[in-house]
Amino acid sequence: MAQSSYPGSSGSGTTSGTGSTSSGTSQRTSTTGSSYSGMSDRASEQVRSGMQSAEKVAGRVMDQGREVSEGMQQVAGNFKTAVDRSVREQPMATLAMAAIAGFVLGAIWKS
Repeated sequence: MAQSSYPGSSGSGTTSGTGSTSSGTSQRTSTTGSSYSGMSDRASEQVRSGMQSAEKVAGRVMDQGREVSEGMQQVAGNFKTAVDRSVREQPMATLAMAAIAGFVLGAIWKS
């Protein structure tokens, strides 16, 4: 017969008459189980906390993105209005500015 590796076993695979081996094993198992349960609860709480933090950050990023988008729309509207007014009031100066901008962009593109 195989010998038992538990402390206090008689080596014959049977327990002593008091049953101390099986109760000691069940006690260790319940202690280990509660330890794992506590670790699992702490890990779950950490995950929940991390998810809440990520949601807050995502909300702030969305708000900032919305503000930037609104600001860009306002700047684009102002720029369009300025270009329209410039074309009506000074068409040659506007054409010269467009040519200069094209030349600068072309020079940057080549280098």
